[in-house]
Amino acid sequence: MSANSREAVVDAETDWSTLPGRLVVLSGASGVGKSTLVHRLIDRAGGKVRRSISATTRAPREGETPGVDYDFVTAEVFEALRGDLLESAEVHGARYGTPAGPVREALAAGLCVILVIDVQGGLQVRRKVPNALLVFVQAPSLEALERRLRERGTDDDAAIARRLANARREIEASKGYDVQLVNDDLEACVAALIATLAEHQCTGGSDRD
Repeated sequence: MSANSREAVVDAETDWSTLPGRLVVLSGASGVGKSTLVHRLIDRAGGKVRRSISATTRAPREGETPGVDYDFVTAEVFEALRGDLLESAEVHGARYGTPAGPVREALAAGLCVILVIDVQGGLQVRRKVPNALLVFVQAPSLEALERRLRERGTDDDAAIARRLANARREIEASKGYDVQLVNDDLEACVAALIATLAEHQCTGGSDRD
């Protein structure tokens, strides 16, 4: 990549549609298994796929690694980042956002970049990057989702009720998404996600039409 092309990449006015990589939004209710799906996807797809790291003001959950799962920041730091966020949203009382610069650079390198964000953030991305691929993952039922949330053991009854209410809203809003997957069987869902991305020139070889 030449110095001039790199300057174009980091320019906030860059036309996203001109970049050779593919931007993918993966959304779904809390507890549906998005992070596990993406970890399995990246393991199988190799260096062609990269997950974008979102910034959030919430505290890390048990097992989460700063800089790997999220960039955990203060509210003050988050506000300072707002000028270069591809999308941002408030979910369950915490703020989340995707820094645009690293995403532009990865797309310029021809990578498939996965944004694991909520539906309101995904629809913001669609407005800014019309050719982004939006994928929504559902549990087989709300009852199954509630069971997964309880088995996770990180929320009390009130928090679970809020997450289920939010899940209903996200399912309704996800009608604007391109692809719907059901995470009933993890391996089958990973295979379906890989097939979807391959269909959209996002995994496999390095050539793109």
